[in-house]
Amino acid sequence: MSAKYPIISVTGSSGAGTSTVKHTFEQIFRRENIKAAFIEGDAFHLHDRASMKKAVAEEEARGNFHLSHFGPDANLLKELENTFSSYGKTGTGKTRHYVHDEAEAQKYGAPAGTFTDWKDLPEGADILFYEGLHGAVILKDRGIDIASHADLKIGVVPVINLEWIQKMHRDAKVRGYSPEDVTKTILRRMPDYVHYITPQFSETDINFQRVPTVDTSNPFVARWIPTPDESLVVIRFKDPRGIDFAYLKTMIQDSFMSRANSIVIPGGKLDLAMQLILTPMIHRLVDLKRRSS
Repeated sequence: MSAKYPIISVTGSSGAGTSTVKHTFEQIFRRENIKAAFIEGDAFHLHDRASMKKAVAEEEARGNFHLSHFGPDANLLKELENTFSSYGKTGTGKTRHYVHDEAEAQKYGAPAGTFTDWKDLPEGADILFYEGLHGAVILKDRGIDIASHADLKIGVVPVINLEWIQKMHRDAKVRGYSPEDVTKTILRRMPDYVHYITPQFSETDINFQRVPTVDTSNPFVARWIPTPDESLVVIRFKDPRGIDFAYLKTMIQDSFMSRANSIVIPGGKLDLAMQLILTPMIHRLVDLKRRSS
């Protein structure tokens, strides 16, 4: 953690909705005139699309049917930690971009399914913002502790059936995968999800968990993603000291406390809640940075 070069980390699995949370942070940064440098977790995958397919096939031939991007063996986690550490100490570091589709291929000048070249983070950033799978991971057996470098850690954790519905629809619509392909990926990733993704949500400072109020019993045949108005969001604070819950309840209609460290809000009020909760936290980080400079 660094007062001079603060880091915000947003962590969630594929289909969790971290991109939506990133958009809210971008709005706050723009409105508050805060310059942020951005890192995407995909940039620190070990394999591009073609070599990942090859690696999965090779592992399956050996009897391992669970190699996935959720686990450490398919990622450059030490390099990610080194980037966090470098930024926290000097405000510098390197990242790249994973090109997901043809639209991004046009933008970045690299084929879909490949990486751009490594490049330096922009100079003079007020804050480093990470969004991806491993922003709060701790692997003691591998000497990796990414969580310790982030000053504010956010978990995005919809209930599992909703997460799968969102992934099924996104991968079919945006990436052209069949439901069978997505289901196979979910099954392959499950051990890594249990061992490497979910433990991070005990390390995060705030978790946002969307809970649908409609039937999602069979996520693999769901025709629609539950809308925000068909959901509640549970917001859990690891340390609730200093959180003005009375103010939040006043500002967010129909919200209520479910535990001493948790507030429940209507799903359609998530952006408002994030603005109210996160803006002062971001200001505190930036103020500390400016006082330490």
